[in-house]
Amino acid sequence: MLKYCIETKEALKRLRADQDGVVSFEYIIVAACIIGAVVAAFGTSAGGAIATALSGGITAITAAFTAAV
Repeated sequence: MLKYCIETKEALKRLRADQDGVVSFEYIIVAACIIGAVVAAFGTSAGGAIATALSGGITAITAAFTAAV
């Protein structure tokens, strides 16, 4: 177990000194922001504003196809 702790500590030291690691961390932050925006737009359940609009649109299209047939 001590071996894994030491390896993890050394990896974190290398990541702190490595500029490529900083860029990767920035991508993680951007991805988290995008996920947050999607959750805010669609909601965590099926009742978000965009989900409601899409559901209404699909219902209208289905009704139009049913009326045409």
